Amino acid sequence: MLRRHDFVTPYINGVRFFDKPPLMYWMASSSMAVFGIKDWAARLPLALAVLALLLATYALGSRLFATISPASNPDRGGLYAALAMATAIGPYLYTRFYIPDILLALWMTLAVHLFLIALERITPLIRVPHLRDSSIVAKVGIRAKHEPLSSPSPKSSLLPCIAFAAVLALNVLTKGLIGLVFPIAFVLLYLLLTRQLRLLLKLHPIASALTFVAIAAPWHILAAIRNPPIPLPAGQGLPATGGWAWFYLYNEHIARFLSKRIPHDYGLTPIWLFWLYLLIWIMPWATFLPGAITQQLRNLRQKPSQEAALSLLLWAAVVLGFFSISNRQEYYSLPALPALALMAGGLLAQADSDSSQSPTARRSAQRWHTIFLLPLTTVLAIVCGYYALTAPTPAPHTDIVTLLSVASSTEAYNLSLSHISDLTSTAMGFFRGPLAFTALGLLIVGPVSYLLRRRSRTYAANLTLAAAMIIVLMAAHEGLARFYPILGSKPLAEAINHQQQTIPHPDDLLVLDGELTSGSTLIFYTGQPVHLVNGRVNGLWYGSFWPDSPHIFETESTLHQLWSSPRRIFLMTYTPTTRTRDLTPYGPVHTLATAGGKTILTNQ
Repeated sequence: MLRRHDFVTPYINGVRFFDKPPLMYWMASSSMAVFGIKDWAARLPLALAVLALLLATYALGSRLFATISPASNPDRGGLYAALAMATAIGPYLYTRFYIPDILLALWMTLAVHLFLIALERITPLIRVPHLRDSSIVAKVGIRAKHEPLSSPSPKSSLLPCIAFAAVLALNVLTKGLIGLVFPIAFVLLYLLLTRQLRLLLKLHPIASALTFVAIAAPWHILAAIRNPPIPLPAGQGLPATGGWAWFYLYNEHIARFLSKRIPHDYGLTPIWLFWLYLLIWIMPWATFLPGAITQQLRNLRQKPSQEAALSLLLWAAVVLGFFSISNRQEYYSLPALPALALMAGGLLAQADSDSSQSPTARRSAQRWHTIFLLPLTTVLAIVCGYYALTAPTPAPHTDIVTLLSVASSTEAYNLSLSHISDLTSTAMGFFRGPLAFTALGLLIVGPVSYLLRRRSRTYAANLTLAAAMIIVLMAAHEGLARFYPILGSKPLAEAINHQQQTIPHPDDLLVLDGELTSGSTLIFYTGQPVHLVNGRVNGLWYGSFWPDSPHIFETESTLHQLWSSPRRIFLMTYTPTTRTRDLTPYGPVHTLATAGGKTILTNQ
């Protein structure tokens, strides 16, 4: 976008790319325009968005749980929920990839909060938070016939409604029409279940619609105008003509929902595994979800807590229910995580304030910690400690890929976490340090925080659990850094850059042996386009039909011609032995660099 000065049509390697809306690209390109073309600059906006998500979770939790926290600590439910989001596995793991799903969690959190504010201003409630007199607190949430006690006059609902519409538009610009589905479904179901559908007309629908259109419509209109239908090849399941609108609006949304997208370049997570991943993503705070969900179901029948219970249960149900009946990847549940974190935070806040006469939440938190988190973390700590002590030390300069069980088919890596299955006991020697610190952190997460909880020091137990998870996540980060050569190609790109600086050569050409995902970071770190051998598939396939698509798609025959030409060719391949044997008749074959199972071959 920066180099083309085109912020409407995304391009990848010179080819039009219609799969996703542009907000994530705008964020990265704007940051790099300020700080330079650096990887950290591209990721900075995502880091700030996660910080915003934590603050948004805290603010919503403070609102929903103000009546159940101790009078001296009214925001504790929000604090625990924000800590859960900050230290859970899923939000950490899926911000190592530059994907939009964590942004959906932010927009959903803001949308829920803004809707509740608007609804409160339309139907004023008596809110007397932080009072210990149960007879007064019991009145919280009951509609009053007079003005709210907290304000001398009702506030207008216009501003939160307009802000809700703006968030909705940003959601659509982040990941398409799903940004409309979740918030709108939540609002309609909430009003339906509370028998308040008539209030829709009071939510400023005209002003809100105009705000949404003003933010979301321009890009969609410009994208359709600049990418009109063109004739498409027959025999590939495509319509006779198609442009941005067909691919983005139908193929990327409706066809993907029905698992009929062309091309079908993604994996499908089974429902049972999708739900299991959900629990893993919110670990270790998933420990408290059984008691928290039970508590929220019970609160549906209690006036003071109805708003929080219905909001959180409905929020989670909308997201998880949608993906249970549609196409799903393992990380699609991320927009539901703040709701689960808020439920867990609410239970833990209630446990802090439980009296000896009503220890329900405290007893629930301790019970699930005892029967689930304590044994799980203890076993995992023993396993990590065992491998940290016994795994063989790799020889110097050993490539980690030589110790992995790598699948022979690229289809085995359609899911984002597929490479985890490559790990072997022998490869654990690369991760001795991270494994040791993970074992230490897990012992604090489980046994140490359990001892504090058992002694009724619940606040200390929860903070200790969060602090210990920081140790675990830092260890995971170091582990990912050591695993990086498998996932990225930066070391190979740096080898190419060094060679080009040391021995300049005009008209160099970078070639990938396969599709773009096999080494897409070469483009970023070298600043050069790449050609693809048998790579006219998946992400670049549809855009390659446009007349302005560059001639970057090579065949075996054209690769042989390039190798025998005067140009210096850098070929990145996963099969160096086979390629060396294949290319030797056409010219010299030299190995420039090897990392993560990938090799750079050059003909000069």
